[in-house]
Formats: sequence, C-alpha cells, structure tokens
Amino acid sequence: MTHDERLPGVLANARVVFFDFDGPVCDVFAGLPAPEVAKQLTALLSSQDEAAGAKAAETDDPIEVLRIAHEAGAGIGREVEQALTAAEVEAVAVAGPPTPGAVEALEAARSAGRTVLVVSNNSAECVQRFLEIHGLEGYVEKVVGRPTGQPHLMKPNPFPIIMAAEQARVGVQVCTLIGDSLTDVQAAHAAGATVIAYANKPHKASLFAEAGADAITDTMQPIADALTTAKP
Repeated sequence: MTHDERLPGVLANARVVFFDFDGPVCDVFAGLPAPEVAKQLTALLSSQDEAAGAKAAETDDPIEVLRIAHEAGAGIGREVEQALTAAEVEAVAVAGPPTPGAVEALEAARSAGRTVLVVSNNSAECVQRFLEIHGLEGYVEKVVGRPTGQPHLMKPNPFPIIMAAEQARVGVQVCTLIGDSLTDVQAAHAAGATVIAYANKPHKASLFAEAGADAITDTMQPIADALTTAKP
C-alpha cells in the first residue's frame, strides 16, 4: 500500500481535522521572507543580549529566534514575540493565495461533517488575519496558535494538539493533524492523534516515512478528494 492510499482510511477515522497553518494552508513568508524577519528579530535580541543575538544569527528561522530569545529571558522573549507576531500579521497580508488544494480540503472537510481547527506554531493573530483576507473563517471552528510566552509548549510538544482536542470536545484519538514538518508528526503522535504528512518538498517524504506518519501526500488535493468520499 502506498502512502496516498492510506489517506481515506486515516480521514474516515477522524472526526476532527487539524490543519497546520504554514504549509498546508498558507506559505506565510512568501511575500516577506522568513530570513528577513529572523534578521530583524535577531537585531532586536542582540540589542539587549549580545550572546543570545550571536546564537540567533546562526538561524534564518524566526520561530527558532523566538525560542532563543525566551531562553535569554522573559522580558526580551516577550519583546521578540510581539515583534514576531507583528511581522507574521504583516507577512500573511502579502503571502498570496492559499496553498493549492487547501481551500478544497477545507470545503471538503466541512461537507463531510468534520470539525476543522488550525493548530499552528504561528500566532493565532496571523492565522485569523489570513482566514479573514481570503474569506475562509467559516470553514475553521477554532484557531490554536502559538502559546504566548511559552515557546517550549509549541510543537513538537503535544500540548497544542491536546489543547485543540479539548476545544473540539473530542478525544485526541479521533483527531488527525495535517502538517508539513517533523515537529507535526512528533506532536501528533505524542498526543495520540494520527497525522497526515504534507511533503511539500521532495526530501520530506522519506523523512516522514521514517518518522512513521500515518499517511503522506505531496499535494493537498488528495486530502480534499479523500474527504469527499470519506463517511463521517
């Protein structure tokens, strides 16, 4: 059985579908590049903690800069987080259209009687803004964004998945997460949920297979197709 052939089975058993945001729904930093945002955050961090700034300069991932800032101290962590949230909100306004197949997947999930939540390491503010811009709020029941001031609770920690299941008022075992990173696979499995890995880059498929993803797809459209035929 190929990975894509497992999609219908995984989705048939899922009463609730969690969408990771950056990747499955939106390319957050398509218009405002992530390395540029990371550089701005690193400059802010460096102004207050030179050593932490030097460590942050080694990454071009804004989320990683946030982790480093919080390790350096609660005060600078809050400042960097506020700056990151502002940058994310700015970024989604120029990110372009949703990921191909994402709208179809959201529509199919609703038509199939599934509850949909977005579960993201990005801020809830930027997710809500993107959904509003593209008229997608009606498809998403709730948004579980980055735990403010607690980056250690972001995925791969299972906390966001458990929190999302609680908000959906279901057991985590009837939830599946669609995500495009190893942290998504790790968080979902640690929580007890299934995970559909979206391999939006060629090298990811083998990583996801090794990590034990329940299904793998390289586009979002097969998810929409499988939901269209899946019975609640």
